[in-house]
Amino acid sequence: MNSQVIFHPSWSTTSFGGATDTSPMELSALGEHFDRCQGSRGRLFGLRCAAEAVHGFAVTRFVTTLVVVVGLFAAAACVLL
Repeated sequence: MNSQVIFHPSWSTTSFGGATDTSPMELSALGEHFDRCQGSRGRLFGLRCAAEAVHGFAVTRFVTTLVVVVGLFAAAACVLL
């Protein structure tokens, strides 16, 4: 018994047969939202992003990072003595 089931898309659009382009009012609202998001970043946003990138790098390589840090401390101790 072979039966074929054909699935049809079950979604609908809000254009109801009209143009699917964005309206000027939608673009304006999107621009205002983007400006608010850009403004909420603050002055130290770049620094925070860099810190998160370094943290992500160090966490995924914790043992290697720990060995490198201990090695740097040992090298500094040898130089100072």
